[in-house]
Amino acid sequence: QVQLVESGGGLVQPGGSLRLSCAASGIVFRLYGMGWYRRAPGKQRELVAVISSGGSTNYADSVKGRFTISRDNAKNTVYLQMNNLKPEDTAVYYCNAKRYVVEYWGQGTQVTVSS
Repeated sequence: QVQLVESGGGLVQPGGSLRLSCAASGIVFRLYGMGWYRRAPGKQRELVAVISSGGSTNYADSVKGRFTISRDNAKNTVYLQMNNLKPEDTAVYYCNAKRYVVEYWGQGTQVTVSS
């Protein structure tokens, strides 16, 4: 059974930082591209950042320079370091694992940026 379990969300003030983690099980983690997506209230889900099985990364323009995605294949975990958070980053953040046409989603973790 495939599981993607996110953690690290919470409430943070503008300008603060959070690190999200996504622990994967049930897949050969190193073969999967991993990503973080988010859904803000009243909006569609959007890509935040992805990292390929080879380590290449891509970011949404809105988070470039502030967020960093990384992976640890030994721990089957992908991370999202989020710095200089803004109120518009408030959303539920979802972990995604994808290989060819097969993909899996986590349950999501809430990030709220507010003073």
